Amino acid sequence: MSYLVRHRSPADPAVRLVCFPHAGGSASFFRDWPRHLDPSVEVVAVRYPGREGRFGEPLVPTMDALSPQIAAELLAAPPVPTVLLGHSMGAAVAYESLLRLEAAGADHFTRLCVSGRGLAPPTAEAPPRTDEDLIAAVTSLGGTHAEVWNDPDLRELFLPIIRNDYRLIDEYRRREDAPPLRAGVMTLTGDRDPHVTPLDAQDWSAVTTGAFTSHVFEGDHFYLIPHAAQVARLAVDRHSA
Repeated sequence: MSYLVRHRSPADPAVRLVCFPHAGGSASFFRDWPRHLDPSVEVVAVRYPGREGRFGEPLVPTMDALSPQIAAELLAAPPVPTVLLGHSMGAAVAYESLLRLEAAGADHFTRLCVSGRGLAPPTAEAPPRTDEDLIAAVTSLGGTHAEVWNDPDLRELFLPIIRNDYRLIDEYRRREDAPPLRAGVMTLTGDRDPHVTPLDAQDWSAVTTGAFTSHVFEGDHFYLIPHAAQVARLAVDRHSA
């Protein structure tokens, strides 16, 4: 099944916005974003296996298995100016996908928007996470309501997805010899994010030979929920980077 869900697909799009969800997230997280944008903007979200319409498919536990498949589908889409936007884990998936897209010679991917994630890896390998560790980590960020974890059926449904995604991002390391991106990079950060500061986000300037800009919003790790309209417009605004 396709990795790409089109939340809006105009006949002749001026620009395409491709959104990559966070750990445990799904394509529906970006379902309402078209209403914030001009009708000429195509809005696409990445649908990872093992959730929503791909619930019956096996989860993908490594970045090297996930990003090439997404890149392949994006390469097959009609070439229009395209912005990739990833939040948290999705920022790393978007970056790795863009590396592969540029290596394939694609030049219509104009910008990478990195939300809620720093460039530097953890200083040490993450310890194994118990179920309670995972739930505590997710709820501390504010993205998943506590009632999900209090319902035994929902808990059983979502825990394998969370565990898979946290393992993927815990084990992911950016290659030190990765080539610089030609596309511009924009960072987006909440001023109270417990995992990445606006200063941390500045490190992303090292990965591109293109334009670099950064934006800070009021809020925590999921600042982009109340600021969705501003984030979406910034992402596709050709004058903002």
